[in-house]
Amino acid sequence: MLRAVRHHPSGVLLVGQLLVVLAYPFLENSTAGRAVLGVVQMVVVLAAVAAVRLTPALSWVALLLGLPATVFAVLESVEPTTEWITLASACVHAPFYFYVSYAMIRYLFHDDRVTRDELFATGAAFTVVAWAFAYVFAAVQVLWPGSFVESGPPRAWFELLFLSFTNLTSVGLSDILPLDSHARSFVMVEQIAGVLYVALVIARLVGLTVARSTPRA
Repeated sequence: MLRAVRHHPSGVLLVGQLLVVLAYPFLENSTAGRAVLGVVQMVVVLAAVAAVRLTPALSWVALLLGLPATVFAVLESVEPTTEWITLASACVHAPFYFYVSYAMIRYLFHDDRVTRDELFATGAAFTVVAWAFAYVFAAVQVLWPGSFVESGPPRAWFELLFLSFTNLTSVGLSDILPLDSHARSFVMVEQIAGVLYVALVIARLVGLTVARSTPRA
């Protein structure tokens, strides 16, 4: 495990995030389950910090943002309905994940070689952006109640993550709709980010892979 984190932290980050996605429906309804998810989130945060260390970005910035994110990941798992905890957690998690995604994208554009860890970083950066916008949406519905639901309790974080993934991938499958103008503006920004990610990052990696496999005349 330590060797994997050392040599392929982007892969560990990607696998950790996918495990959270798959495990969340089984654990979200119990305090113990949410605590386990909080611990897993801590591991994901630490893996993200380790991934940033291999990039040209500043690892101390990721660590400075990651420490409070780790604390609030646990607090939010214990008190998921407390608004100030939700807002504070979103305010530290969103910039942390945005910075991690920036670091990974910068890592992908750093050279003209496509390594195995860079392939992992491509997937991890995409999921990290989805995570970041999910926390943005969490903050939005605290600041502007009714952003994603007409009546009743606010959307759970996993529902907002689902909304984030469907918008970032532009599949349009979500049954969760932004109802407030503020929410719609942030959703539109994420849709643009998803299109630009495919156009810039994925297209560049495909181009480098094709150029590398094409024999020179």
